[in-house]
Amino acid sequence: MTSEPNPSATFLPQPASSVKTGWRRAVWNGENLLVTLTLGLMIFFPLAEIILRFWSKGISGSSFFEQHLTLIVGMLGGAIAAREQRLLSLSTLVSVLKGKWKTAVTIFATTFAVTITVFLCIAAVNFVQLEKEAGKIIAYDIPLWALQSILPVGFAVIAARLLWHVSESWLVRGVTLLLSLALLWLTCPLMPTLQDGTGAHHFALAFKPYVPSSSLVVVSLGLLFIATVFGAPVFVTLGGAALILFWGEDVPIASLTVEHYKQVINPSLPTIPLFTLAGYFLAEGGASKRFVRVFQALFGQLRGGAAIVTALLCAFFTSFTGASGVTILALGGLLMPVLLAAKYSERSALGLLTGAGSLGLLFPPCLPMILYAIIAKSTMKEMFLGGLIPGLLLVGLTALWGIWASPKESSEARHFDAAEAGRAIWVAKWDLLLPAVALGALFSGKATPVEAAAVTALYAFIVETFVYRDLKVTKDLPRVMTECGLLVGGVLLILGAAMGFTNYLIDAEIPAHAVDWVTGAIKSKWVFLFVLNLFLLVVGCLMDIYSAIVVVVPLLVPLGQAFGIDPIHLGIIFMANLQLGYLTPPVGMNLFLSSYRFRKPMSEVIRSVIPMLLVLLVGVLLITYIPWLTTFLPELLPSLRR
Repeated sequence: MTSEPNPSATFLPQPASSVKTGWRRAVWNGENLLVTLTLGLMIFFPLAEIILRFWSKGISGSSFFEQHLTLIVGMLGGAIAAREQRLLSLSTLVSVLKGKWKTAVTIFATTFAVTITVFLCIAAVNFVQLEKEAGKIIAYDIPLWALQSILPVGFAVIAARLLWHVSESWLVRGVTLLLSLALLWLTCPLMPTLQDGTGAHHFALAFKPYVPSSSLVVVSLGLLFIATVFGAPVFVTLGGAALILFWGEDVPIASLTVEHYKQVINPSLPTIPLFTLAGYFLAEGGASKRFVRVFQALFGQLRGGAAIVTALLCAFFTSFTGASGVTILALGGLLMPVLLAAKYSERSALGLLTGAGSLGLLFPPCLPMILYAIIAKSTMKEMFLGGLIPGLLLVGLTALWGIWASPKESSEARHFDAAEAGRAIWVAKWDLLLPAVALGALFSGKATPVEAAAVTALYAFIVETFVYRDLKVTKDLPRVMTECGLLVGGVLLILGAAMGFTNYLIDAEIPAHAVDWVTGAIKSKWVFLFVLNLFLLVVGCLMDIYSAIVVVVPLLVPLGQAFGIDPIHLGIIFMANLQLGYLTPPVGMNLFLSSYRFRKPMSEVIRSVIPMLLVLLVGVLLITYIPWLTTFLPELLPSLRR
């Protein structure tokens, strides 16, 4: 079965197309191939376990290999994100500057970014050296340290690419390199240390500055904040904060890599790249066009039918692509003409598409929901069940606003065409089965979450490549899987780097102090929920969702326990508020993506999205103050298991 070319199929970059020199093209293609093969192996191991289970056998060390493949994808993806200059940042201030000012602030931010990344590389080298001495074997005589070596290699490549992309000018690159080396020398002089009994001296970075560290912590944090404002990547901000704070406490920097490693090989974490890969297969194939036809046939004849189609389709795609902006980029070109043809004003259509781009955040198997469950140590299934009704509420409110905003007079009366609906559903039947495959595997009890994610990714691959033939194995798959690796790598870099900062907060008993202070100042659970909403809206304005999950959730969970809030309800409140962050200036991701996709000024996008922002805010308040919307389905979980 074939389909027409998908107009959304150009939204992914062509990584190697802009490379002019032969050796660089070879390196880039090699990276793309390596991340593609790694993701392929991540699908293979869980599926092999499912098949071999019938013979009571399995692949020795399968789960360990799967976890370390996640580590490899994360570091490779981070290196590719650095290559493409797409590492997540909290600020875009540098984009509005020009001339010498832009050069100066870029040098400043990049100097800090390179220096901190080199420190993370040093910490990773120390960690791998210790693991090599331990001599642990995973299986088949493969030493553990060999797989862990991707950590220092990845950070080294990222540091080099940050330096390379500071400017096209070799002079600017040279100045940045000299400043980075000077900063490294001031904070971490090279000192000879006796490592063994052979009399050989090994050089190690002692991380002992010439100026007492206690007097530099506040200054260093202030400079790091300025570098963040000037565009330093998020992982640099969080990892740098951890480095500086541990520096002030004279804690070895290798502990940062230990926490990074422990978090990234979490047994549940492989679900993130696998479910995300399924979403990318879906978005890059022709599924979006087929779904538009299905939903148009089912709802197009209703008043506001175009808005209903937009809300449903965006929610579906976001649940699989992880609220990464793919929804707006992939569907914008399809849905904007549909809304304009239905006589929506351009501003209403722009606001609806921008606001609907994150609607599926509460539905399984969305990436941020998985990450929240891991960080909060919640049950993934209960989180997904808890998000279903609130997610449907937000989709319903969006559709209702779309109906209200629709033209009062339709230019053409339409009637439901059962034959066309049947044809559309029949053509899209394999795409429509994808949620059933994902949820069936996830909630069946017959497969682990990682195995369910692998089954979903394989199904999406087969459907889009061999059934509909939208994707070509040699031409499209490396590109799609590289883009998936890039997204996952950017997220896992943040996750790993932030764990050191989070652990510092825990060691300093910041969550306990926060509980004491908040419970002393606020006595009412309902007042706390109101303040929590305000706080999370501010967080959504200033932080991307992945950083917020890693940094804020460990502080938030003890507070929820202190006020007797159901942990699943707390998680859905958190995610619903952060969903608004995609629409909230100054760093709402959907605002920037919508401006880019539809070529509209940011000011126009912000004005268009205000009604949607208010509508979704009403939904967030309902989710906050009506707990059973969240807790009803998870409370049914025991009966579902029986």
